Amino acid sequence: MAKMEQVAPQEGQERRGFFKRLLAVVLGSVAIFTPLAAGLAFVLDPLKRKSGASDKLRITNLDALPADGRPVKFPIMASRVDAWNKLPNTPVGAIYLRKVGEKQVQAFNVVCPHAGCFVDYRGDMNSFFCPCHNSAFGLNGEITDKKSPSPRGLDSLEVEVRGNEVWVRFQNFQTGKAQKVPVA
Repeated sequence: MAKMEQVAPQEGQERRGFFKRLLAVVLGSVAIFTPLAAGLAFVLDPLKRKSGASDKLRITNLDALPADGRPVKFPIMASRVDAWNKLPNTPVGAIYLRKVGEKQVQAFNVVCPHAGCFVDYRGDMNSFFCPCHNSAFGLNGEITDKKSPSPRGLDSLEVEVRGNEVWVRFQNFQTGKAQKVPVA
């Protein structure tokens, strides 16, 4: 029988084998972790989004408001994001706007602070009225009837006049409380 000599692997072959295994591990990791990272980003996306509640919305032009200070009701249309669904130009509420000066505007949320009913403007009485529990509010939003069950006046909103445009920071507030507490 012939003697078989054991041949030691050459140094270059060992290195090539190591690099092949390293490349296989790297490519395998990329193949596994790329879809995992994409899936994780998709699932966590709603948590990363910022709420649009603090943004001001363009409502109308100053010309659309009567100079005599009579309130006008405007719907609030905004893009609504609910988890993964984005609903563009959806009604999210309503406000009353009234001119109180040449370039000054006052805004009130239409929701009654007592129980959340929509407040109506009564032109014949020149005041706001809640039909649910007979709360009455003056043009300045303050309670006018001492028997009113509302714990506070109408909720005023932040208004900014930019040139001829009226911008409002729309938000809802908790009902039934004496303090004006924003709804998250």
